[in-house]
Amino acid sequence: MTPQQATPNKRLPETHMNHRPKTLPGLLTVLTIGVLALSTLTASARTFRSADVHAKDFPTNLAVKFMGDELSKATGGKDNVKVFGDSSLGSEKDTVEQVKIGALDMVRVSSASFHGIVPESVIPSLPFLFRDIEHFRKTMYGPQGDKILAAFDKAGFIGLAFYESGARSMYAKKPIKTLADIKGLKIRVQPSDLMVSLVSAMGASPTPMPYAEVYTGLKTGLIDAAENNYPSYDESKHFESAPVYSETMHVMTPEVLVFSKKIWDTLSKEEQAAIRAAAKASVPYYVKLWEPKEKEAKAAVIKGGAKIVPAAEIDRAGFVAVEKPVWEKFATTPELKALVGEITNAK
Repeated sequence: MTPQQATPNKRLPETHMNHRPKTLPGLLTVLTIGVLALSTLTASARTFRSADVHAKDFPTNLAVKFMGDELSKATGGKDNVKVFGDSSLGSEKDTVEQVKIGALDMVRVSSASFHGIVPESVIPSLPFLFRDIEHFRKTMYGPQGDKILAAFDKAGFIGLAFYESGARSMYAKKPIKTLADIKGLKIRVQPSDLMVSLVSAMGASPTPMPYAEVYTGLKTGLIDAAENNYPSYDESKHFESAPVYSETMHVMTPEVLVFSKKIWDTLSKEEQAAIRAAAKASVPYYVKLWEPKEKEAKAAVIKGGAKIVPAAEIDRAGFVAVEKPVWEKFATTPELKALVGEITNAK
């Protein structure tokens, strides 16, 4: 599927054509040229479709909508973006595949969706890689993040922007403070070898599952626990079946916004530059939405009955110790190891 194009102008009704004054050939020529020019202009207008699993008012969707507004301004209204949320175009896996083949223009997904496709995308998801959110921002919104985004190109995608997603933590029916608490639990993870390895290293049983199926999985007991950030925990109502949120803060996997390379290659250099600029402009806008969203979500789940185990009560050192081999397993090349070094050494 190519980007949507406007329907060409319809021909004038035949009765109108029969009554055109034959004494005004010059005027007819001008009118014909004008109609053709308008038709060409309209036909080149594009509304790029972008998919997301979150609700329409979630910060990721609002940020991509903001990007579309910026793109429209930059192109004089010629190009825009329409966001499809609520998994209406499919799961994260489905929509990534659609973007790959050019059936969909853009998608916003967790970068974990690309772990098996883009090796560099694994690095920001390494357990306990970032010291805090400021460390994340300095690197992922800086040169290290740009290096990772550029790596998407060879896999058939154009990496446009990273969005922070807070720290992911464990939630279950009981507190998870130590490795002993998590041992043997069936934990939903994103379909990613890294996340499977991360949870396995803790002694739990990882269960890959699409985000849209987690609520039912928790409710029916198919899984014992899951892990995510506060806004997703709130939005999905997972706290209804897994009411104890333990701030393990084990990863800060970013969201990523990508464009189909198949479609990208059909665009002019000017359009490409405008899309990149609009995507970059959406990042600070997103951060302004995300920060209060996290606070509101935490307050909402507490009001809904969730119990919070604060980070201070978590045996972080114990969890860090078992995750070190995961770094070695996934940062296997000199280039990936160098990238890890750049991130960890950033001040």
